[in-house]
Amino acid sequence: MEEHVSALTHWVNHLFGPIALVLLHALHIQPSDRELPIPEYLVMSFSILVVGTVLALILRSRLSVERPGGMQQVAELLLTNPLKFGVCDLLDENVGHGARDHVAVVGTVAIFVLFSNLLGVFPAFTSPTGIVVVPLACASVTFLYFNWQGLKHHGVLGYMKHFAGPDWMIAPLIFPVELLSTTARVLSLTVRLWANIFASDMLYAIFLGLLVKLTLFCWAKFAALGAVIAILPLTIPIAFILLHVFVSIIQAYVFTVLPSIYIGMATADEH
Repeated sequence: MEEHVSALTHWVNHLFGPIALVLLHALHIQPSDRELPIPEYLVMSFSILVVGTVLALILRSRLSVERPGGMQQVAELLLTNPLKFGVCDLLDENVGHGARDHVAVVGTVAIFVLFSNLLGVFPAFTSPTGIVVVPLACASVTFLYFNWQGLKHHGVLGYMKHFAGPDWMIAPLIFPVELLSTTARVLSLTVRLWANIFASDMLYAIFLGLLVKLTLFCWAKFAALGAVIAILPLTIPIAFILLHVFVSIIQAYVFTVLPSIYIGMATADEH
Protein backbone atom coordinates (compact mmCIF):
# COMPACT_ATOMS: atom_id res chain seq x y z
CA MET A 1 0.00 0.00 0.00
CA GLU A 2 1.42 3.38 -1.04
CA GLU A 3 2.36 5.58 1.87
CA HIS A 4 0.19 8.64 2.30
CA VAL A 5 2.13 11.90 2.46
CA SER A 6 0.44 14.65 4.44
CA ALA A 7 0.54 18.38 3.74
CA LEU A 8 2.55 18.78 6.94
CA THR A 9 5.29 16.50 5.60
CA HIS A 10 5.42 18.46 2.34
CA TRP A 11 5.71 21.71 4.31
CA VAL A 12 8.47 20.35 6.59
CA ASN A 13 10.42 19.10 3.57
CA HIS A 14 9.98 22.46 1.85
CA LEU A 15 11.56 24.19 4.86
CA PHE A 16 14.15 21.66 6.00
CA GLY A 17 14.53 19.29 3.04
CA PRO A 18 17.69 20.95 1.65
CA ILE A 19 19.35 20.83 5.08
CA ALA A 20 18.37 17.16 5.45
CA LEU A 21 19.87 16.36 2.04
CA VAL A 22 23.18 17.99 3.00
CA LEU A 23 23.32 16.04 6.29
CA LEU A 24 22.42 12.75 4.60
CA HIS A 25 25.05 13.35 1.92
CA ALA A 26 27.65 14.03 4.62
CA LEU A 27 26.73 10.71 6.23
CA HIS A 28 26.85 8.95 2.83
CA ILE A 29 23.15 8.04 3.08
CA GLN A 30 21.01 8.09 -0.04
CA PRO A 31 17.37 9.08 0.67
CA SER A 32 14.70 6.95 -0.97
CA ASP A 33 12.98 10.12 -2.22
CA ARG A 34 15.06 13.21 -2.86
CA GLU A 35 11.92 15.32 -3.10
CA LEU A 36 10.92 14.21 0.40
CA PRO A 37 14.16 13.41 2.27
CA ILE A 38 12.32 13.72 5.60
CA PRO A 39 9.86 10.80 5.54
CA GLU A 40 6.25 10.91 6.68
CA TYR A 41 6.76 8.70 9.73
CA LEU A 42 9.58 10.92 11.01
CA VAL A 43 7.47 14.07 10.69
CA MET A 44 4.54 12.38 12.42
CA SER A 45 6.76 11.03 15.21
CA PHE A 46 8.31 14.44 15.79
CA SER A 47 4.82 15.97 15.83
CA ILE A 48 3.85 13.55 18.60
CA LEU A 49 6.99 14.53 20.50
CA VAL A 50 6.18 18.24 20.20
CA VAL A 51 2.51 17.83 21.12
CA GLY A 52 3.34 15.54 24.04
CA THR A 53 5.96 17.97 25.36
CA VAL A 54 3.59 20.95 25.10
CA LEU A 55 0.79 19.04 26.85
CA ALA A 56 3.19 17.95 29.62
CA LEU A 57 4.32 21.54 30.19
CA ILE A 58 0.72 22.78 30.28
CA LEU A 59 -0.23 19.99 32.68
CA ARG A 60 2.73 20.75 34.93
CA SER A 61 1.72 24.40 35.20
CA ARG A 62 -1.84 23.44 36.19
CA LEU A 63 -1.16 20.69 38.74
CA SER A 64 -3.30 21.07 41.83
CA VAL A 65 -4.07 18.82 44.79
CA GLU A 66 -7.21 20.67 45.87
CA ARG A 67 -8.76 21.38 42.45
CA PRO A 68 -7.41 19.03 39.75
CA GLY A 69 -8.53 19.99 36.29
CA GLY A 70 -9.77 17.72 33.51
CA MET A 71 -6.32 17.33 31.95
CA GLN A 72 -4.82 16.34 35.29
CA GLN A 73 -7.57 13.79 35.92
CA VAL A 74 -6.99 12.19 32.50
CA ALA A 75 -3.24 12.06 33.17
CA GLU A 76 -3.85 10.46 36.57
CA LEU A 77 -6.10 7.84 34.95
CA LEU A 78 -3.24 6.96 32.59
CA LEU A 79 -1.06 6.33 35.64
CA THR A 80 -3.56 4.59 37.90
CA ASN A 81 -7.27 3.84 37.62
CA PRO A 82 -9.96 1.59 39.14
CA LEU A 83 -9.55 -0.95 36.31
CA LYS A 84 -5.87 -1.38 37.26
CA PHE A 85 -4.44 -0.97 33.75
CA GLY A 86 -2.61 2.32 34.30
CA VAL A 87 1.17 2.52 33.97
CA CYS A 88 1.74 2.53 37.74
CA ASP A 89 -0.80 -0.27 38.28
CA LEU A 90 0.91 -2.58 35.80
CA LEU A 91 4.38 -1.80 37.11
CA ASP A 92 3.29 -2.41 40.71
CA GLU A 93 1.74 -5.74 39.71
CA ASN A 94 4.63 -7.06 37.63
CA VAL A 95 7.76 -5.46 39.11
CA GLY A 96 6.98 -5.05 42.79
CA HIS A 97 9.58 -3.23 44.88
CA GLY A 98 10.97 -0.17 43.10
CA ALA A 99 8.30 -0.33 40.40
CA ARG A 100 7.69 3.42 40.41
CA ASP A 101 11.32 4.02 39.39
CA HIS A 102 10.41 2.80 35.90
CA VAL A 103 7.34 5.00 35.36
CA ALA A 104 9.25 7.65 33.37
CA VAL A 105 10.58 5.29 30.68
CA VAL A 106 7.70 2.82 30.46
CA GLY A 107 5.10 5.59 30.66
CA THR A 108 6.84 7.70 28.01
CA VAL A 109 7.00 4.82 25.52
CA ALA A 110 3.40 3.81 26.24
CA ILE A 111 2.03 7.34 25.81
CA PHE A 112 4.08 7.84 22.64
CA VAL A 113 2.64 4.60 21.23
CA LEU A 114 -0.90 5.62 22.23
CA PHE A 115 -0.67 9.08 20.66
CA SER A 116 1.04 7.71 17.55
CA ASN A 117 -1.66 5.10 17.07
CA LEU A 118 -4.50 7.59 17.56
CA LEU A 119 -2.95 10.12 15.16
CA GLY A 120 -4.24 8.06 12.24
CA VAL A 121 -7.83 8.85 13.26
CA PHE A 122 -7.39 12.41 11.97
CA PRO A 123 -7.68 12.65 8.16
CA ALA A 124 -4.72 15.04 7.71
CA PHE A 125 -2.29 12.74 9.54
CA THR A 126 -1.06 9.14 9.59
CA SER A 127 -0.05 6.79 12.38
CA PRO A 128 3.77 6.59 12.45
CA THR A 129 3.46 3.19 14.14
CA GLY A 130 2.04 1.91 10.84
CA ILE A 131 5.62 2.05 9.49
CA VAL A 132 7.76 -0.77 10.89
CA VAL A 133 10.72 1.50 11.75
CA VAL A 134 8.82 3.28 14.53
CA PRO A 135 7.62 0.15 16.38
CA LEU A 136 11.15 -1.24 16.00
CA ALA A 137 12.55 1.87 17.69
CA CYS A 138 10.03 1.59 20.56
CA ALA A 139 10.79 -2.12 20.96
CA SER A 140 14.55 -1.45 20.91
CA VAL A 141 14.25 1.18 23.66
CA THR A 142 12.23 -1.29 25.74
CA PHE A 143 14.73 -4.09 25.11
CA LEU A 144 17.75 -1.98 26.05
CA TYR A 145 16.02 -0.61 29.14
CA PHE A 146 14.90 -3.85 30.76
CA ASN A 147 18.27 -5.49 30.09
CA TRP A 148 20.05 -2.48 31.57
CA GLN A 149 17.86 -2.74 34.67
CA GLY A 150 18.71 -6.44 34.94
CA LEU A 151 22.43 -5.67 34.70
CA LYS A 152 22.13 -2.91 37.31
CA HIS A 153 20.20 -5.14 39.69
CA HIS A 154 22.21 -8.36 39.40
CA GLY A 155 25.55 -7.29 37.98
CA VAL A 156 26.98 -8.75 34.77
CA LEU A 157 27.67 -12.26 36.10
CA GLY A 158 24.46 -12.39 38.10
CA TYR A 159 22.42 -11.38 35.07
CA MET A 160 24.15 -13.98 32.92
CA LYS A 161 23.20 -16.61 35.53
CA HIS A 162 19.64 -15.40 35.07
CA PHE A 163 19.74 -16.92 31.55
CA ALA A 164 21.35 -20.18 32.67
CA GLY A 165 18.53 -21.43 34.91
CA PRO A 166 18.84 -23.00 38.36
CA ASP A 167 20.32 -26.33 37.22
CA TRP A 168 23.95 -26.07 36.10
CA MET A 169 23.76 -29.51 34.50
CA ILE A 170 21.52 -28.27 31.71
CA ALA A 171 22.76 -24.66 31.72
CA PRO A 172 24.64 -25.07 28.38
CA LEU A 173 21.32 -25.98 26.77
CA ILE A 174 19.15 -23.43 28.57
CA PHE A 175 21.46 -20.42 28.13
CA PRO A 176 21.29 -20.08 24.29
CA VAL A 177 17.54 -20.78 24.31
CA GLU A 178 16.88 -18.10 26.95
CA LEU A 179 19.19 -15.67 25.18
CA LEU A 180 17.41 -16.21 21.88
CA SER A 181 14.00 -15.98 23.54
CA THR A 182 14.90 -12.67 25.19
CA THR A 183 16.29 -11.21 21.96
CA ALA A 184 13.15 -12.30 20.09
CA ARG A 185 11.13 -9.93 22.27
CA VAL A 186 12.28 -7.09 20.01
CA LEU A 187 10.74 -8.82 17.00
CA SER A 188 7.61 -9.77 18.93
CA LEU A 189 6.94 -6.23 20.16
CA THR A 190 7.70 -4.74 16.76
CA VAL A 191 5.54 -7.03 14.65
CA ARG A 192 2.62 -6.99 17.10
CA LEU A 193 2.33 -3.21 17.07
CA TRP A 194 3.17 -2.61 13.43
CA ALA A 195 0.92 -5.36 12.03
CA ASN A 196 -2.14 -4.26 14.01
CA ILE A 197 -1.87 -0.56 13.15
CA PHE A 198 -0.93 -1.25 9.53
CA ALA A 199 -3.87 -3.64 9.13
CA SER A 200 -6.26 -1.18 10.75
CA ASP A 201 -5.19 1.63 8.42
CA MET A 202 -5.28 -0.64 5.37
CA LEU A 203 -8.78 -1.95 6.14
CA TYR A 204 -10.07 1.59 6.57
CA ALA A 205 -8.53 2.73 3.26
CA ILE A 206 -9.73 -0.34 1.31
CA PHE A 207 -13.31 -0.26 2.51
CA LEU A 208 -13.60 3.49 2.11
CA GLY A 209 -12.27 3.22 -1.44
CA LEU A 210 -14.71 0.42 -2.29
CA LEU A 211 -17.65 2.33 -0.87
CA VAL A 212 -16.74 5.48 -2.79
CA LYS A 213 -16.43 3.53 -6.05
CA LEU A 214 -19.77 1.81 -5.40
CA THR A 215 -21.41 5.17 -4.76
CA LEU A 216 -20.01 6.68 -7.96
CA PHE A 217 -21.09 3.64 -9.99
CA CYS A 218 -24.64 3.71 -8.62
CA TRP A 219 -24.83 7.47 -9.08
CA ALA A 220 -23.86 7.13 -12.74
CA LYS A 221 -26.54 4.46 -13.32
CA PHE A 222 -29.33 5.66 -11.03
CA ALA A 223 -29.04 9.03 -9.35
CA ALA A 224 -31.63 8.19 -6.70
CA LEU A 225 -29.87 4.92 -5.78
CA GLY A 226 -26.54 6.72 -5.75
CA ALA A 227 -27.92 9.25 -3.27
CA VAL A 228 -29.00 6.42 -0.97
CA ILE A 229 -25.72 4.49 -1.30
CA ALA A 230 -23.79 7.71 -0.59
CA ILE A 231 -24.84 7.35 3.03
CA LEU A 232 -22.51 4.35 3.37
CA PRO A 233 -19.17 6.18 2.83
CA LEU A 234 -20.34 8.72 5.40
CA THR A 235 -21.46 6.30 8.12
CA ILE A 236 -19.57 2.99 7.79
CA PRO A 237 -16.11 4.61 8.19
CA ILE A 238 -17.22 5.61 11.69
CA ALA A 239 -17.14 1.92 12.63
CA PHE A 240 -13.58 1.61 11.30
CA ILE A 241 -12.55 4.75 13.19
CA LEU A 242 -13.92 3.27 16.41
CA LEU A 243 -12.12 0.01 15.62
CA HIS A 244 -8.88 1.92 15.08
CA VAL A 245 -9.30 3.72 18.42
CA PHE A 246 -9.90 0.37 20.13
CA VAL A 247 -6.84 -1.22 18.50
CA SER A 248 -4.76 1.85 19.38
CA ILE A 249 -5.64 1.61 23.07
CA ILE A 250 -5.08 -2.15 23.19
CA GLN A 251 -1.66 -1.86 21.56
CA ALA A 252 -0.64 0.92 23.95
CA TYR A 253 -1.74 -1.34 26.81
CA VAL A 254 0.36 -4.18 25.39
CA PHE A 255 3.35 -1.84 25.17
CA THR A 256 2.85 -1.12 28.86
CA VAL A 257 2.17 -4.55 30.29
CA LEU A 258 4.89 -6.43 28.37
CA PRO A 259 7.73 -4.04 29.30
CA SER A 260 6.48 -4.23 32.90
CA ILE A 261 6.67 -8.01 32.78
CA TYR A 262 10.11 -7.94 31.16
CA ILE A 263 11.45 -5.55 33.81
CA GLY A 264 9.98 -7.72 36.54
CA MET A 265 11.63 -10.83 35.09
CA ALA A 266 14.97 -9.07 34.58
CA THR A 267 15.12 -7.72 38.15
CA ALA A 268 13.56 -10.71 39.95
CA ASP A 269 15.60 -12.31 42.72
CA GLU A 270 15.80 -16.09 42.89
CA HIS A 271 14.36 -17.68 46.04
